[in-house]
Amino acid sequence: MHDASRDAETPLLAALALELRPGSQARCVQLAQADAGALCELVARDLAAFQPDAARLELVAVGALYDPVELLRPGWPLHRELAQLAARAPRAPGAPGRIIAFGSHATQLPGTLAPDPDYHEGPLRLLPLLLDGDAKVLHDVAAACERDLLEHGMAGAATALAAQDLFGLDIEHARYLTVHDLAAMTALQYEHAGLAPLWPVLETALLAPGDEYWLDAGPEPLLHYADGEARIALFPPAAWHARYAPELDNADPRLPRRFAQFQARQQQFAAVLRAHAVPVTFAYCAQATPEL
Repeated sequence: MHDASRDAETPLLAALALELRPGSQARCVQLAQADAGALCELVARDLAAFQPDAARLELVAVGALYDPVELLRPGWPLHRELAQLAARAPRAPGAPGRIIAFGSHATQLPGTLAPDPDYHEGPLRLLPLLLDGDAKVLHDVAAACERDLLEHGMAGAATALAAQDLFGLDIEHARYLTVHDLAAMTALQYEHAGLAPLWPVLETALLAPGDEYWLDAGPEPLLHYADGEARIALFPPAAWHARYAPELDNADPRLPRRFAQFQARQQQFAAVLRAHAVPVTFAYCAQATPEL
């Protein structure tokens, strides 16, 4: 599958991932400008220790915490907002890499960077990062990060402690990862949660949004991803029966329960897709073999 997020000369999209101890809750989800800048100075030092050429690139970050679903969205809107805000910042001619850290002013983050309050309580909190600059340097740093960052990119002790203190967290692990690492981790989590059939739809929406994908594998709901939208077939009971349970007699008492389970699965799929900002439409299909 073509990876549109790593075309030539595009920024490297990454994050500082904070894995919380069970029961831990953040005291705050966004930092004031000064605190954001101090934390990002430590982040820059960690990245330069991992790959020295990272110090020659521009590091853009926001002092706020997000859920994985807020980063893993088609078009990478959170990172795109960071890039657009950074593009407006003044640059010193001939200067090497610089750090641009966005924090809150009067409790407000710039642009559309405010974390979604619906996703404040997950066990994995992410501080988005973006590296950009000279194409050759960026290519080499990105290659190293995609290859080794997840395995060898543990955050320094000073960075982890600063994040813990500033956000009021109890952190189990702090490490750096790319958005592809995050996608792989999320795919594994979804597999453990029984959502493995849905992941290829999300993967298509993230990495190849112009492609199509059919999920047509009973007993799962029928789903067609195309033109940036997921269409889920909405069957009346008779059509569902003909498609998904033809072996059962019309009077079989198991039919209502299985149909209700199927409808719950449809709603579960729709909720996950919408959390990732993939539009969902339910298409009424009177026949067992519809076209979506």
